[in-house]
Amino acid sequence: MMQSSLQAILPALTKIRRQLHAHPEVALTEIKTTQTIIAYLEKHCHGKITTFEPSGVMVEFDSDVPGESTMIRGDIDALPIQEINDFEYQSKFKNVSHKCGHDGHTAILLGLANLLSQTPIEKGKVCLVFQPAEENGKGAALVLENDHFNTLTFDYVYALHNLPGFPLHQIVIKENNFNANVKTLIIDFNGKTAHAAEPEKGHNPFLAIAKTLLFCESITLNEPSKANFFLITPAYSNIGQKAYGISPSEGTLHLTIRSWDLELFDHKIAALKNKINELCKFYHLKVDYHWTEVFFANINDMEATNRIRQAANENKQDVHELAVPFKWGEDFGLFTQKFKGAMFGLGAGLDSPALHNPDYDFPDEITHTGIQTFYKIIQNSHHK
Repeated sequence: MMQSSLQAILPALTKIRRQLHAHPEVALTEIKTTQTIIAYLEKHCHGKITTFEPSGVMVEFDSDVPGESTMIRGDIDALPIQEINDFEYQSKFKNVSHKCGHDGHTAILLGLANLLSQTPIEKGKVCLVFQPAEENGKGAALVLENDHFNTLTFDYVYALHNLPGFPLHQIVIKENNFNANVKTLIIDFNGKTAHAAEPEKGHNPFLAIAKTLLFCESITLNEPSKANFFLITPAYSNIGQKAYGISPSEGTLHLTIRSWDLELFDHKIAALKNKINELCKFYHLKVDYHWTEVFFANINDMEATNRIRQAANENKQDVHELAVPFKWGEDFGLFTQKFKGAMFGLGAGLDSPALHNPDYDFPDEITHTGIQTFYKIIQNSHHK
């Protein structure tokens, strides 16, 4: 029943996925994306629909019979990247495109919602969350702060991410850390402007920033196989201006920082701030620190991971047990901090361009694999 129903809806899901691809929206502007999702749900699904502000949707399927409560999340936002593909559904918007496959994740959840309406769960409750703003780390918090969402509790929460570089349809699983803790530190240096011929009469932040970068290199260990993996990537800097008679007074440095372990993260950041404070004292600078785009690691619960593994095996899918976590951030980690849950990977092809590459495109042939996996997890937990 499920296979025939799934095959019947796949052409429409491909069409809607490509429609979303052609009309991408970045974090917290996914208004038309949300409208498209709601229109599909209202036409094909029987669940209770709730919207988030300013964007995002949840649909709830309640059996009215006691049982487990499950949440499955799919992200819906695009990226500020210019697409270089020239197929007919290429992005219609300059410098905005679906280069992480969230259009595909959305299609998977829409298909799952359709199947859950055709074959209702027999016990418990299932909620599908179409989450905005994953790329800037704000979307999960937006959902968790929603008044209605706060009335709900979940026994397990799940999400997937498509993975270029892995065989098509492969299910990638890992217990404990699935990916890294990632935060961006913004450091603002303030000194005193002077004539470029008399820099000693001012306080220029250039050397403090240069020595900060050297210190960052000294405390970085970019070896993901090690428990004390810690990586600082300079992402942005701005010092002075094209005014060659001026020794500048202000500079900013943005560092993207990641590790497996939060305690190690905090220890290294304390050492970094101590070093910067020493440098600023020596060079007579003031310094301010700000954090942005905070992603907590997805900590995969053992039982939740086992349920994904069981579902994949029952579906006769190829399963890959990941040895080392991924270094990227993903805001689903906020959900696994609050509820037992797990994220898994879905192979997008060995030859696929990488995520965030300008020529990446979600492969439509894996849509049914994502739906199958989620549906089997639900079937095993919500049918008598």
